Amino acid sequence: MDEFVPVDFDVPRRLETPQFVLEPLGPEHNDRDYDAWTSSRDHIHATPGWEKSTWPQEMTSDENRADLQRHADDFRNRTGFTYTVLDPASRDVIGCVYIYPLLDSEHDARALSWVRASHAQLDAPLRRAVTEWLASDWPFASVEYASRP
Repeated sequence: MDEFVPVDFDVPRRLETPQFVLEPLGPEHNDRDYDAWTSSRDHIHATPGWEKSTWPQEMTSDENRADLQRHADDFRNRTGFTYTVLDPASRDVIGCVYIYPLLDSEHDARALSWVRASHAQLDAPLRRAVTEWLASDWPFASVEYASRP
């Protein structure tokens, strides 16, 4: 596979809005991430883009930590970029954004996001902010990102 992003591209480390903050996901987010998605499985599966996904699935906190490490490794290796979505005041995890290559497609990348059920009202604003961010700060000509109602 060719490079997902150009070698000289400075990958954004943060997106901040009044409603949420995105920062690279890593094992340090494990407890708050685990709580976010395990409390919102049905809501995540109902989110556009996740309807047919096998995730979220049953896993232990330790298995989740290993998954977060894999995402952090992808970020470091520039093969995919996962961001935790944090409440700006409490720093609670309220969701995630994934930006990965979309092989064999006319799109350069695929973006997926979810928010926990208790923050469902942020789903559309998150998608809007990420879509604008991808268009303005990333090197992709075309990104697949499931529409929101």
